[in-house]
Amino acid sequence: MKVSVLQDKLAKGLSIVGRAVENRPTLPVLGNILLATDDARLRLSATNLEMSITTWIGAKVDREGSITLPSRTLADLVNNLSPERVDLTLEVATQTVNLKCGGTNANIKGIDAGEFPTVQQGGEADIIVPGKVFKEMITQTVFAAAKEDNRPILTGVQMQLDGNVMTMVAADGYRLAVRTTEIEQTFAKPRDLVIPARALSEVARIISDEDETISITLPGERDLVLFHMKHSDVASQLLDGKYPDVAAIIPRNYVTSSVMYTSDLLAACKRAEIFARDSAFSAKIFVKPAAGPGEPGAVTIAGTSAERGEGEGQLDASVQGEGLHVSFNIKYLIDVLNVINDERVVFESNGPASPGVLRPENRDDFVFVVMPMAINR
Repeated sequence: MKVSVLQDKLAKGLSIVGRAVENRPTLPVLGNILLATDDARLRLSATNLEMSITTWIGAKVDREGSITLPSRTLADLVNNLSPERVDLTLEVATQTVNLKCGGTNANIKGIDAGEFPTVQQGGEADIIVPGKVFKEMITQTVFAAAKEDNRPILTGVQMQLDGNVMTMVAADGYRLAVRTTEIEQTFAKPRDLVIPARALSEVARIISDEDETISITLPGERDLVLFHMKHSDVASQLLDGKYPDVAAIIPRNYVTSSVMYTSDLLAACKRAEIFARDSAFSAKIFVKPAAGPGEPGAVTIAGTSAERGEGEGQLDASVQGEGLHVSFNIKYLIDVLNVINDERVVFESNGPASPGVLRPENRDDFVFVVMPMAINR
């Protein structure tokens, strides 16, 4: 193998695939990145056996070939090279790659590419989704997936396909995020799959403005789902088990509804979080209807610390229904407000013992549900 690539392209490619490399791999080759010539491109692949990431970068290929090189060594070296052409030459007998760039000359010992696991690539697209929409769907759900694996199925995001509607659902037992969109394809029979949240996070991270559409290949003989972007592929094993039926958790009626500016509510929550840290992030929300015709209602967000004091912020709001005094984990509200790009949000509740609901105003394709915390009066 003898190839030449630009330093910035190689550095970017290594940063993309490197996220699939485990810190403590079970096999030495899993700590390596596969470099293989592919027509006039260099293909980079990494895998942890549950997820694989492949990306292609433009290259001048003088001699075909492939090799695996230590991920961290290669990435650290490339990131510190001058922004010039990088020449890579493989010495097959010793499985060593000579790297030259400007005044740098290095030899990196690798492992034969034949020992690298097979990485899923390509495949016929079963679903095609606009890149911007799919990235937003991921960011508006993946944060609500469980971080601990006490219930492994909740560490994933459920993808539901029914007719021409795709729904993504994430829940960790305390909060729930649901995002839907219409797709061009139609599924006569509903289909569900649960994808690890980590894999979807990587897909969202890779999607760029160049990715006008994302092609999704659903599992076939191999229990893998594949996401194909313009220059990269991400393949992931699915999670085994049945995802909980969360539809019943979403309230259908409300006794209190308030509309606020998203940025104002987010800022108030961040200020309350400073004091709520000492009380398991429990913050109080007071919703007060308008005192009279033509007057605004108000929403107050308050955080209290026995040691450091207390702080509260009041927002003007359009309030309908009854007043409300409820307590939530303020971090959960910050998480969801960070992924809502709409100017205003609607907060709804059936009372202090009922789940709270947040959604963008005038949209029904995204809803967030959060369980209340006990109120210390």
